[in-house]
Amino acid sequence: MENEDIEYRRQIVSTYKPDVEKLIRYLPWLEEKAAAGSGVAEMFGDNGIREHSITFPVYDSTLMSFIKEVQRTELLDRNYPYIYSRHRIRTLQDELRAISRADIKEMDVLKGILSKYVLGGMTKGRLWTEAVTNRIFLNVIRRMKENIEFWDRPMQ
Repeated sequence: MENEDIEYRRQIVSTYKPDVEKLIRYLPWLEEKAAAGSGVAEMFGDNGIREHSITFPVYDSTLMSFIKEVQRTELLDRNYPYIYSRHRIRTLQDELRAISRADIKEMDVLKGILSKYVLGGMTKGRLWTEAVTNRIFLNVIRRMKENIEFWDRPMQ
């Protein structure tokens, strides 16, 4: 039984490690933006556009690179609402609590929270900004990294 558990953890590590390694390079940027509280989007409304059209957000290029990198990984789960309902995650505090408690066996919870913000931000742009300012992206990637390093070896 214990050998099966260890093998299961190794399988999780081997599944998630390549994708998490791609994303940890964004940790310093996410830490900087979360600490500074500075925005990652500006509203474009210059040159008289505001008078004749609607304004729209223009996102930081690093944020867009991060989003595109996540989209190229296996870390997105289009069925993330199921994770939220199964674990009774309803508020920002619930999300942060779930992130801090997630161990290697609960990587699906981290995937679900990441997916909500990445996929949801495709239609509700404010979600990407909220995920940076509320440290969701930072905490999820950091927690994934910690879980993998605990069961494997440190990542660069």
